Amino acid sequence: MTVTHLPTIDLRASDKVVKQALETAFTSIGFALISGHGIAEGQISEMRQLLKTYFNRPLTEKLQGSITPENYRGYIPLGFFSANSNNTLTDHYEGYKLHYEAAETDPITAQCDLYGPNRWPREPSHFKATILSYWQACDRVSKRLLRLLAQIMGVDENSFLSLFESPLTNMTLLHYPSMPAKPPEEAGYGIHPHKDTDALTLLFPDPVGGLWLRPREQDQWLEVAAQNDTLIVNIGDLLELWSGGYFVSTPHKVVNQSGQERYSFPFFTVPRHDVTVAPLVTPQPGFDRTPVPVGSVSREVWRTNWPDVEPGDQGFDLGTLTD
Repeated sequence: MTVTHLPTIDLRASDKVVKQALETAFTSIGFALISGHGIAEGQISEMRQLLKTYFNRPLTEKLQGSITPENYRGYIPLGFFSANSNNTLTDHYEGYKLHYEAAETDPITAQCDLYGPNRWPREPSHFKATILSYWQACDRVSKRLLRLLAQIMGVDENSFLSLFESPLTNMTLLHYPSMPAKPPEEAGYGIHPHKDTDALTLLFPDPVGGLWLRPREQDQWLEVAAQNDTLIVNIGDLLELWSGGYFVSTPHKVVNQSGQERYSFPFFTVPRHDVTVAPLVTPQPGFDRTPVPVGSVSREVWRTNWPDVEPGDQGFDLGTLTD
């Protein structure tokens, strides 16, 4: 079953029109389709081709740039990472992790070990240039959306945007091989059911589909349908918390049983490491969550993705859900 009611919001419209549409979408389902985002179709195609080229390289070459517990950047082998829970099935993808680029000499790298320079593979040769250009485009869209969301919440937009200076924003390049048409308890997931632990997620859909969401107060999972050049944007847990539950962070998962290879490159907008997120407005009735220290929860999400590592009892919601 496909989602036919996700709203499409044209960013070329006036701020007033866009804000009304964003408020309706993000207080109901937590997802929206964004057109008029200004990211060129050629740039999107270049990213898709980059992923195909990179992941098609020999495994021995990719493993040379593998992610490590000391540096959460680089290649993630197929089936290596698991959910942040006691789930014994690993997620069925291979990936490449990238973070906000910070030089070793940047003072912020001494403040939080999640900062530092990315690992850039030598091949394809245009890897770094393509990624950084796309990152800048996503960052531009994200900042406009954050500014408008601040206005919706009625908070000072400049103060709000300052929380995203030197951010823990990150991106994952993902390749999902097709999986057998079996129940998840047998075949597992491309990515397990979860809620994003960021502020906003920006994602261009893969033509083969496979992204599913479960709207609030519904037990049924619905597959997202979207045009290839339409940007899917969803609220993460941090914006839900900032808004006191007014904006909705919606569970989603990836299941690729299309018989085709699936590629995606989600961009996760995250505040600076020393930000503690708490409601900026009066919470909705019944909404009660403890404040979230961004650096600590980001580190715990990273740490517990590693095989055989159990989450610590720190009271953090790491996003993982049961189906």
